[in-house]
Amino acid sequence: MSSSNDIYIHPSKYPLARRDESVVDDFHGTKVLDQYRWLEDPDSEETQAFVQQLNAISEPFINASEVREEMRAKLTKLWDYEKYGCTGKHGKFYYYYYNSGLQNQSVLYQQEKYDDKGKIFLDPNTLSEDGTTFIRNTRWTEDGTIFAFGISEKGSDWVTIKFMKNTGEEIPDSITGVKFGSLAWTGDNSGIFYSRYPEHKSATEGSSVEKHEFHSLYYHKLGTDCKEDILVADFRQNPNFMTSGTVTEDGSLLLIEIDEGCSPNNDIYYYDLKAAKNQISGKLALKPLFDKFDAKYSYVDHEGDTALILTNHNAPMFKLVRVKFETARLGPDHWETVIPEDEKRKLTFAEPVAENKLIVEYLEDVKSAVYIHDLKTGKQLYQIPLEIGSLSGLYARKSDKEMFFMFESFFTPAVIYRVDFSKYKHDETVKPEITRVVKIHGVEPNKFEAKQVFYTSKDGTKVPMFILKNKDTVLDGQNPTVLNGYGGFNIADTPSFSISRLLFLNYFKGIVAVANLRGGSEYGEKWHEAGMRERKQNVFDDFIAAAEYLIDNKYTNPKKLAIHGGSNGGLLVGACSQQRPELYGAVLNRVGVLDMLRFHKFTIGAAWIPEFGNPEDPEDFKFIYKYSPLHNITLSNNQQWPATLLMTADHDDRVVPAHTLKYIAQLYYYLQKEAQNFQQNPIMARVEVRAGHGAGKPTSKLIAEIVDMYSFLHRVLQMKWHDN
Repeated sequence: MSSSNDIYIHPSKYPLARRDESVVDDFHGTKVLDQYRWLEDPDSEETQAFVQQLNAISEPFINASEVREEMRAKLTKLWDYEKYGCTGKHGKFYYYYYNSGLQNQSVLYQQEKYDDKGKIFLDPNTLSEDGTTFIRNTRWTEDGTIFAFGISEKGSDWVTIKFMKNTGEEIPDSITGVKFGSLAWTGDNSGIFYSRYPEHKSATEGSSVEKHEFHSLYYHKLGTDCKEDILVADFRQNPNFMTSGTVTEDGSLLLIEIDEGCSPNNDIYYYDLKAAKNQISGKLALKPLFDKFDAKYSYVDHEGDTALILTNHNAPMFKLVRVKFETARLGPDHWETVIPEDEKRKLTFAEPVAENKLIVEYLEDVKSAVYIHDLKTGKQLYQIPLEIGSLSGLYARKSDKEMFFMFESFFTPAVIYRVDFSKYKHDETVKPEITRVVKIHGVEPNKFEAKQVFYTSKDGTKVPMFILKNKDTVLDGQNPTVLNGYGGFNIADTPSFSISRLLFLNYFKGIVAVANLRGGSEYGEKWHEAGMRERKQNVFDDFIAAAEYLIDNKYTNPKKLAIHGGSNGGLLVGACSQQRPELYGAVLNRVGVLDMLRFHKFTIGAAWIPEFGNPEDPEDFKFIYKYSPLHNITLSNNQQWPATLLMTADHDDRVVPAHTLKYIAQLYYYLQKEAQNFQQNPIMARVEVRAGHGAGKPTSKLIAEIVDMYSFLHRVLQMKWHDN
C-alpha cells in the first residue's frame, strides 16, 4: 500500500475538461470567459464523464490512507450511541426523535408520559433502502390530532407533504413540489398553508438547476387533490421574494412574512382567519403589519389588537416591542418597548410560555444565556443556569405550563430539561428537571478542553475563536489543526457537539478551532453587515488572521494547518486559499459557492443577492469579481497551491455542483499550464452520488464522508494515528 508520505501527483495526471473559448460574458465592459459553461448541466453525459474522471483521482488517493479502516471502525463505534431530540407535546401525547446509534435517520416516537420510552410513530428508515429519504418541514395541528410532514429524497430541498393522524393512520392527501417556507394549519384543522414555486418545471427532480422565482403561499384543503390547491398570496413585483405563513396559536390570524431572499429585512402582512371562519377560496385581502423593508421583524405573540415583535429596527442587537396591528407600520413612535436592546449581547429569541411568561435567549460572546421574563411587562424574573454551550432545542407554548429544552456544548452531546411552571410561583426561580442525558462511549470528554480567545483582525477588529484540544497538548507548533469558518448569512457558529471533531482530537491528537467571523450574527446586525456585500473581504481577513494567530501562538504551523468550510464557508476557504496559499497545508472545501458571477442563475441562488451583491449591477460586480474564487485562480512565484479536497454532491440543488466542477476544471488547466515544475501538493474533488447539500444525510453517508475527509488530511498533513 502507498505510504502516507507518498502524496505527490504530477499535474499532468489530472483530467482536463474541454474548454470552450467561445463563451464570453460582457459584465459592464469587462469581458469574462466562461470556458466550462457546459458543466452547468449535471445530467449531460460529458459532465457525468468528467465526474467519473475526478472520482478516479480522489478515490484511490483517499483509499491509500493506512489508517482508513481503523479510523472507520473507531468512528463507527463512537457514532454508535443513543441520540435524543428535544421532547415536544402535541395534544395528549409527547413526541421526540430517537436514534439507537447507527440508524440512517432518527425515528419519531410517541409517548403517553414524557418519561416513558413510548412507541414508534414514524420511521423514515422504512421509506428507502439506502436511508437517503428523510423528514423535514413538519407541523402538528394545534390539538395534536394530525401531523403534516415533508419527505425529501437524496438530500434535495424539494419535499412532498404527507399526513398522519396521531393514531398512526395515514391520510391519503399528498402535496408535491414544496420548497422552503413553513407549514401552518388553520385552527379548525380543515387545511394547511405551504409555500412553493408555482412555475417551476421540474420540482421533483433534485438535480434540476433551473432558477427559482415567484415563491408563493398556497392553501390545501384536507381531503382534496393538491392540483386544486389555492394561491392565497404572491408578491410578483419581485421574482426573488420568498413567502412563509404562520397561524397564531389561537388560530385567529394568518401572518405572512415576505423576505427578499436572504436579506436581513422583511415585511409582515396578516389576515383574520377567525372573521373569515377559515373559509379560503382565493387570494386573501392582506393587511400590512410592517411594509417598509427597513428592518427584521419576527412575530412572537399577540393579545387582542396588539402583537409582540422581535426586531432590530434601530437596535442592531434586537429588542422586543409591543405594537398595535392597525398602527405598527407607522413606526417606532407607535410602539411600546417591552425588552430594550442590550448593546453588549444579542437578543436571539423570545417565546411565550405558561400563559404569562417569556423564555428569552441572549447570545453572550457566542454562548447561550437563558432567562425567564414577564410576558406583559418584559421584566426579567430570573436566569436558568446553564454551562457554556448552546440551546439546541425548545418546546414552549403559551397555553402549556410545561416546557422542554435541550442544551449541548463542544463535549456534551445533549442534555434535555423539563420545567413544570405550575409548581412554582410567578417569579420563583425554577429548577429544571433533567429528563435525558446523552452519553457517548469510547472516549472521556473530560480529557479535552475548550478555550475562547479574542484575536485581532487586519483592521483592528477583535474576533472571538473557540479552540478545542486535549488538556495535555503541548503548544510546540507541531499539532495538526483544523480551522473552521463560515462568516455569512447572519448565522452564528455557536458551540455544538461533533463526533467527528472528537475523533480528530482523540486519535490524531489534533486541535480544532472555530472562528466566529464577521458576516455571522454573533454580535447582532452590525456584525453581520460588516461581512456582507462590499465588506466581504473583512470575512476573509478575519479568517486569515485566525490562521496567523494559531501559527504565531504555536498551536500549529502552515504545514500542519487545514482550513475547512462548507457552502458559504466553501467560498471562504476558496478565497482564503487563493489570497494566502502559503498559510495552509490543506484546504477542505465542501459544497462551496465558487462562481460568484453566476451563482444567482441557479435554483435558489438569487436569494443570496442581498448577502453577496448582484454581479449584474456595475458597482456590485467590481467587488464580487475581485474575490470570486473561479475567476481569481493564479499561480505565480513558484508558490504551490495548498493540498485541496473539493467535495460536492450530484443532487445538491442549493449550491449546484457546477460551482465545484467548473472551479476544479479551471484549476487543473492552470496547474498543467503553469505549475508542472513546482506543484506537488495533491488537488482533487470528491463528488458524491445520490446526495444533496447536506441536510438529512444518512448516517452511513456521513461516516463515509468524514472518513474520506480525514483520510485525505492524514496523508497530506502527515498526521499520526494514536490508538489509545
